[in-house]
Formats: sequence, C-alpha cells, structure tokens
Amino acid sequence: MKLMDPKLQKVWDSAECLYTGEQLDAGIRVMAEKISTDLADSNPLVLCVMNGGLVTCGQLLPLLDIQLQLDYVHATRYRNKLRGSEMSWPALPQMKLKGRTVLLVDDIHDEGVTLSALREYCIDEQAGDIKIAVLVEKIHQRKHLPVAVDYFAVNVPDRYVFGAGMDYQGYLRNASGIYALAEGEAGNKAKS
Repeated sequence: MKLMDPKLQKVWDSAECLYTGEQLDAGIRVMAEKISTDLADSNPLVLCVMNGGLVTCGQLLPLLDIQLQLDYVHATRYRNKLRGSEMSWPALPQMKLKGRTVLLVDDIHDEGVTLSALREYCIDEQAGDIKIAVLVEKIHQRKHLPVAVDYFAVNVPDRYVFGAGMDYQGYLRNASGIYALAEGEAGNKAKS
C-alpha cells in the first residue's frame, strides 16, 4: 500500500499480515452459516457497531440467508487513539429494540469494555435476546468484563491489529487483511 505519511508508511511496511482477505472471507462465510441457522426464526435486528464493524457487517449481511433488519450504533472509546478512554455515544439506533433479537456486529472483542456497554444498552432498551458477532476474537487474559461473543471469524494474538475495518490512529481500515504492528511498535498490546 502506498501511503502519503512517512510514519504511517513505516507502520505499514513493518506490519505482519496475520490473515489475508481470502482467509477472512472464509471465516465470515462460516460465521454467516452459523448465524443464519441460529437466527432463522427470529427476524433479528442487526446493529452494525460503527466505525469498526462497518466492513465486517458489509461482508456478513449478503451472506445471511434470513429475514432481518439493519440499523447502526456508534459507540467508541478510542477516537483514533491507540488506547481507550471514556465511552462516547455519537449515534444511537433509530429502530426500537424492545422484544427484538439483536445481533451486534463489531470488529473485535478485546477486553470487552465496548461490547459490554453495548450489551447493557440493549438490555436497557428491553431487547428480547442479544447475540454478538465479531470479526476478531483477541486471545489474552485481560477480558475482565462478562461479555460472551457468540460468533467470530478468526482469533488473533495479543498484539495491536488493524485492517478489515480496524484502524491504526484513524487510518488503514481499508487494508484487506488483518495486520499486526511490528514487535516493539508503540501500542503493540493495545486494542485496535
């Protein structure tokens, strides 16, 4: 990838590809089959979690062979930074969640802070059932919040990852695979 910013180019050039776009497509297809089977009779409301979940949701939706509706929610702790801070809610869903099966679609399950807040929001809005689908399940022992992911496409090690909708300081969401910062790069154990 050719980038204008030399610092960003250095990050890109030194990053390690963990999954190619084709490998992610295969994982998303498997995830879609499971979701279609599990939610076939539930008329789910799919909530795309912006901005990270946009790419995953866009790839997942055409593969879901079920009746569904789509809305979005924008909840973030990162705001183009390497580390999370206080939760911000730039946009809430327009559709009512009460009594609905809600499928939250996000980019990554890291420590679970954002997904936990989203799940609590759905509970407060009286959703009937809440399922969570993410592209990436990060493997580490810091998952201190009680949120379970129902569907995921791939696992990644405890490194800062970007691509496939996940950003590095607001950039590189458009990389077709999943990449990890080079060992020793700042933020390497931070959430993407």
